Amino acid sequence: MSKLINKVVFVINSIAAFALLLSYLLPYISPKTFPLLSVLSLTVPIFIIINLIFLMYWVILFNKKGILSLVVLILGISHVSSLYKLSGRSSDETENGISLLSYNVHSFNRFDWIDSDSIPQNISKFVRKQDVDIFCAQEYYNNPDINFGQYPYKYENFNNDNGELALVVFSKFPIVNKGSLQFKKTANNIIFSDIEIKKDTIRVYNVHLQSHKISSNTDELAKEDSQLLLQRMQSSFEKQQEQIEILINHMKTSPYENIVMGDFNNSAYSYVYNKVKSEGLQDTFKEAGRGFGKTFEFDPFPIRIDFILVSEAFEVLTFENFDLELSDHYPIVTRIKL
Repeated sequence: MSKLINKVVFVINSIAAFALLLSYLLPYISPKTFPLLSVLSLTVPIFIIINLIFLMYWVILFNKKGILSLVVLILGISHVSSLYKLSGRSSDETENGISLLSYNVHSFNRFDWIDSDSIPQNISKFVRKQDVDIFCAQEYYNNPDINFGQYPYKYENFNNDNGELALVVFSKFPIVNKGSLQFKKTANNIIFSDIEIKKDTIRVYNVHLQSHKISSNTDELAKEDSQLLLQRMQSSFEKQQEQIEILINHMKTSPYENIVMGDFNNSAYSYVYNKVKSEGLQDTFKEAGRGFGKTFEFDPFPIRIDFILVSEAFEVLTFENFDLELSDHYPIVTRIKL
């Protein structure tokens, strides 16, 4: 009986291993070519976890069938390290470094998504405590209870229909040039700021790629029409591709080292992430992070859709993500050496 069970388990294991192996190709497949495959990129963490479970199952039984999942996981070690990092990096070096914070503040709980009246004050308190040099905010709303007065320099750009939500770059250093990529027919956008730090200048892009407009609550998600949901996600992935193509073309004209940070609305296994990162950038979580690096609240599994990508000319000293229930996103902070 046990042999029959193990045969069935191995068949399921083989399907999961093949699915994970196939997912390694997803970052190289254009959403405009195969939009459905782009949607599957969101399921990669599930297949990684399933294969780890199968591996442990066979190890416990001292069965060599575990080699299948082991080999597939090793082949995709970069994917695995995007999901979970065993150890981080710490550094006391601050003299030649700058700190960066990215946070989708979800309009400071404007519509009471969270049962609290003190979200704007608590986010302000968190940002003051971190005391970073450059802070990029997405879904920023001019709430009277926020206070980011520690930053003498600011660039904000409102790109949605009613002019209420913005992308904002706050800086302790002078912003000598700024601009918007000004996406059409969407509230999403990318802005940039050229920031002068002592004798150097860097370019910081604050990114909010096309939103899927789906709930992070699985119960609510299950109530949606699956066909319409799939169509909406495919459309948003195609728009994301258009947006990062605009970003990459703009980055190529930059006279400075680039930093790209913000809400990608997509995972580290996606085409858009891979295309941006391949422009000579490194993922600060993969360089110095620890744990799952979760940046978005999604019920079934930890998901990382917010990133701080920096030029390979920088050394990543530290990275930290914070499990704060102040938005549907979690803030991320890194320190890099100029």
